[in-house]
Amino acid sequence: MTAKERSRVAQGEYNFVAIICSRTPLPKFDTFLCPCIAMFNRKGKWVDAMDGSDAIAALPIDKDDPLYDEEEIESGRYVLSSTADADITSLNATVNGYDPVAEKAVYGPMLTLAEFKIRISDAIREYFDSADADEVVRGIEEMKCQDYHPEVVKRAISVSLDKGPRERELISRLLTCLHPYPLADQDLEAGFELLLDSLDDLCIDIPDAKSMIGSFLARAVVDEVLPPAFLSNRNNTHPGDGVVEKAVSLLSREHCTARLEKVWGPGDGRPVSELKAEMDQLLKEYLLSRELDEAASCIREMKASHFHHELVKRGVTIAMEEDGLDHTSNSSSLDAMAALFSFLVRNAIVSEFQVSKGISRLRKILPDLKLDVPAAPAMLDEFEEMAREGGCLPAKTTNC
Repeated sequence: MTAKERSRVAQGEYNFVAIICSRTPLPKFDTFLCPCIAMFNRKGKWVDAMDGSDAIAALPIDKDDPLYDEEEIESGRYVLSSTADADITSLNATVNGYDPVAEKAVYGPMLTLAEFKIRISDAIREYFDSADADEVVRGIEEMKCQDYHPEVVKRAISVSLDKGPRERELISRLLTCLHPYPLADQDLEAGFELLLDSLDDLCIDIPDAKSMIGSFLARAVVDEVLPPAFLSNRNNTHPGDGVVEKAVSLLSREHCTARLEKVWGPGDGRPVSELKAEMDQLLKEYLLSRELDEAASCIREMKASHFHHELVKRGVTIAMEEDGLDHTSNSSSLDAMAALFSFLVRNAIVSEFQVSKGISRLRKILPDLKLDVPAAPAMLDEFEEMAREGGCLPAKTTNC
């Protein structure tokens, strides 16, 4: 430095000082080429713009270079997923999403295993309230975590074990809806394997876990969700497994298919006969009081949404018997029953499908009904028309 520049440094006119050992004379400080100093001017002011225009572009590394790392070069094409088994370098790997932060495609699960378990547990609890299996299916598809699908089986059954028979019936129906898509055969088998392997921990909190899981296994075989070979393979690898033996014994009984379809009762744990008796009492009390809100509350408390077709069938039958043997246009009980089911459908307590199914079942037993109520066919047609007008059934379509 010159004497003039050294005096400037001593007076604090420069914010940065560079000590350079050189025998050659230095150029003027303001035009000095060192990028660490030339970017600053006196009094802390910028000289050069810091927009990256002076940055040196990174040159591609040659494959023959000793520092060449193929994995580092390839990693710029994707974001590593949370699973160690995903073949992200394969040409057949499926892109599951796009990371806007990294601005790259995502291969493999979109969530970690812990996040997936939390979301599945929340979805199952919501399913217990809504009984909407389609919503669960959509949620699993949107999560795009195919590698974690076996956890759905384990988590769903585990959550239902400390619930009532209604929730266990819902889970059995959910497994049927999830198969074969989005849960494939191997996903369900792997899920039951995970469940059976964790049985010791489940029995600590739920002593009857083995018996209930055996019923789940047998029901899954009857619903054609699980192949029968799974039980034999499991018995070969784990001889003396009490859960598998329980499932085999249930499948070996006479009329096992019909029995296992009601292994959890009609859905709320009660025998079918008891539920039918409660429906009859409820419907007769309604015809006496005509209280729509009270009847709707009682039907909701039964928690047997999949059994509402029986409610329709019994309700119309009771109304026919109340109106007498001769059919007249003033069928007060039939009108009241049509008003009840219209109210239930409007308030999303009974579905249109259940009403339609109940009427379909009534038409099959019309020959028997005519023995007690000769005007049953005409009364059923009248009820169907009132139900259509009340919004219980879709309107008829006419072909032009």
